[in-house]
Amino acid sequence: MQRWNGWGDEGITHVLSGEALGFLRQRVGAGQPILDAGFGAVCAGVPASRLAPHPLIDTTPAVRVRHALGQSLPDWFKLRHGRIGAVPDGVAFPDSGEQVRALFDHARDNSIVIIAHGGGTSVAGHLTVPDDGRPVLAVSMTHLRALHSLDREAQLATFGAGVYGPDLEAQLRAHGYTLGHYPQSFEYSTLGGWIATRSSGQQSLRYGRIEQLFAGGVVETPGGTLALPTFPASAAGIDLREMVLGSEGRLGIITEATVRVSPLPAHEAFHAVFFPGWQQAQAAVRQLAQARLPLSLLRLSNALETRTMLALAGHARQIAWLQRYLHLRGCGEGQCMLMVGASGAPAAVRAAIRSALALARAEKGVHVGRRMGDKWKQGRFRNVYLRNAAWEHGYVIDTVETAVDWPRVAAMMAALEQAGTAALEAFGERVHAYTHLSHLYAQGASVYTTYVWLLAGTYEQNMARWRALKHAASSAIVAHGGTISHQHGVGTDHAPYLAAEKGALGMAAIGALLRQFDPQGIMNPGKLLQGAGAPP
Repeated sequence: MQRWNGWGDEGITHVLSGEALGFLRQRVGAGQPILDAGFGAVCAGVPASRLAPHPLIDTTPAVRVRHALGQSLPDWFKLRHGRIGAVPDGVAFPDSGEQVRALFDHARDNSIVIIAHGGGTSVAGHLTVPDDGRPVLAVSMTHLRALHSLDREAQLATFGAGVYGPDLEAQLRAHGYTLGHYPQSFEYSTLGGWIATRSSGQQSLRYGRIEQLFAGGVVETPGGTLALPTFPASAAGIDLREMVLGSEGRLGIITEATVRVSPLPAHEAFHAVFFPGWQQAQAAVRQLAQARLPLSLLRLSNALETRTMLALAGHARQIAWLQRYLHLRGCGEGQCMLMVGASGAPAAVRAAIRSALALARAEKGVHVGRRMGDKWKQGRFRNVYLRNAAWEHGYVIDTVETAVDWPRVAAMMAALEQAGTAALEAFGERVHAYTHLSHLYAQGASVYTTYVWLLAGTYEQNMARWRALKHAASSAIVAHGGTISHQHGVGTDHAPYLAAEKGALGMAAIGALLRQFDPQGIMNPGKLLQGAGAPP
């Protein structure tokens, strides 16, 4: 069963070794765990539902609590401290687009707010329940998960938008295809959620971001049904798909999505390369991205993330031997680790990796083989469980991410790490901040920074620290010319900073678009767009 107040399956744990805990103590101090609120106690505090009985709606407290929040750090604080706040008055589980349409009619007639709920993995406050006096209905899309059609000639697959990542891939794999979209939330996020938040997968270098994969579909909106036919390309004015991508549940609910699929790759290989320092490492990955080699993965860790990942790996003896070898090859304290992957026909994979390693060697890269790459692939959806383990030892982990052109990458990385450190110095706390480039483009890169600090004793203390760090990091992103989100979306957490990116005219245009599809303002209010420009 999925955890109600943390990440992932209750049966999966991430054990921090003694060496890993010692590393965290050295970096930020000794953690002090807190006593988490119990599920029963939280459910007992849920107020009575304001919704009239309806055959599609479940109003039991346990179901409502499980659909009240996502996976952001403020969401965790609310759940773990038992300060959950507003919860939906009910949760609907439609089995078809027609039933979603009927729920919209019911909501319109009864002034009910609707929040679309996919996998509940949002880390930007997309699922926060508004407390504006109106009853709130969460609409779970997880019953709409079937593969409706597969066009082998056009390589298009149509799914119910509530399909989880593993189920989607399993249904395609049975026919010899893959979507190839692997965000870190892959195991618990849904196709509709990926589209609504403009998701990016770990192997988007080969398969494309979700905007390249989303070919068409159906969106139910308060204003009617929006059908998006599929075309290989079109010059027929504004692309309506672009209005749906990143709409975050404000226009309506995606019920069906057609995506561009690829034949399953016959072979995949992931290799690790170490560089003596950041300057060589960034130069190498920029050249790799601009060479447009047929790679599926490039992921570059800075020196502190490299040190952190090796320290948390828990294999002290093997790491010691690796370090001896790297030092002999000229990679010392400033070493930066790059993961390089390729997918496809065996000969094509070998050629791509060979070309990538040759470019890396020109920047003093040291190839250490496939073992670390294979371990990365094996654990790529398990690393996020580190958040659970860290909490249990009195540490909290949060992340911010952005994207900038190549000339601003190094400055953005430094600014984000410094912003988080300075923000918590005001509270007398140390922050362990480290960064990687998660997605590489010819034009630039995404910059993804992780922060680790000590868990405080009260909800108020924890929220105050998070607000200070989040504001400092978001302000640094704006000041250094980055997008407020490369892959997590806007939600409530990033909404205050969106106007700096879109401008007054752009924000007004977004507001007008939302009002066109949702004139009553019942769709996920407060997300993406806030303040005077938002729909009523």
